[in-house]
Amino acid sequence: MLAWNAVPAQEPAAPSVVVRNTRDPVDKSYRKMLKGIARFEHAQALAPGATLRFRLLPRTPTVEMQGIELKVVGDSTSMPVKIAPDNSFTLTYNDTLQREDAALIANRKTSSMTWRAEVRSPGVPEGMRRLGDLRLECLVGMDAGLVSNNSQLFAWLGELFTSTDRVCSDPEGNYLFFTERPVFSVTATSGERREVLPFRMTYAGGGPPASELPYCDCQVLLDRSYYAPIWDRNWPDDTLLSFEYMDDPPEPGVQPPTREAARAALGQPLKELRFDKGYQVWLYEWQPGHKLPPGPDQRPQMAEQVLLFGPDGATRRIRHREPAQQPVRPVN
Repeated sequence: MLAWNAVPAQEPAAPSVVVRNTRDPVDKSYRKMLKGIARFEHAQALAPGATLRFRLLPRTPTVEMQGIELKVVGDSTSMPVKIAPDNSFTLTYNDTLQREDAALIANRKTSSMTWRAEVRSPGVPEGMRRLGDLRLECLVGMDAGLVSNNSQLFAWLGELFTSTDRVCSDPEGNYLFFTERPVFSVTATSGERREVLPFRMTYAGGGPPASELPYCDCQVLLDRSYYAPIWDRNWPDDTLLSFEYMDDPPEPGVQPPTREAARAALGQPLKELRFDKGYQVWLYEWQPGHKLPPGPDQRPQMAEQVLLFGPDGATRRIRHREPAQQPVRPVN
């Protein structure tokens, strides 16, 4: 049931291009992609029996994701790459292309697409993701040079931004993952432990300023982006992540109130995100009734309530989150 008295009121707080045989600085390095494949093979204990593919996702609003052609281009030869209907692909080894430091070139501007590794273990329930798979995706993606955030904007990260092991094992590493549809909530489950991930682990950290979006892999995928607790060894590799989506049916049996009613009852939200498809997400946050130590990422643990509004302005879903009171023994 939707409960409006759960929190106190808050105070305000590109176009296509022809496949070319000259290398562009933003094309993906074949050598680095092979390095990512080698990392997958070396670290496959994180996801025994898993498969690896690479996948192309839209980054700019105008990019056409149908009919993409991709090939590896070196100085003396080239190799076509077969693209699946979901824009995923695999790579085979070619000694000449490796020696010539070839590039992966698409018939799209490379900066108009987001590139990601996709690791899938057998037996994972449909619609869920396994945390060990995501840990391995991060390692592969970083070694393969897939993250395309503007290096000048993130220069302050220094070694953290360029070191694969640090990015994938540090709370500030911020390696983005993407869902298939606009996401509202992410829940981690391991045995009897079940926790909704905090708001700041969705929407690229709770929604970056609009001025920074052109430099983020999430530029047009903000509503599908999330961080997974890949750095937190309290969650074992077999942890499963499940998702609630913005376009899921509204919670049954409830006549949802409007944004105006929500604001009148709860006050001004701490954060108010608007998405291109008309959905809005509001965050309310407050100190929990019991004192808690900082979380595993050393940030204060806050209680929160997140409201989802549809394009018609009606409330579709509400998520209430209280931080866990008991510390969890780290997994070796």
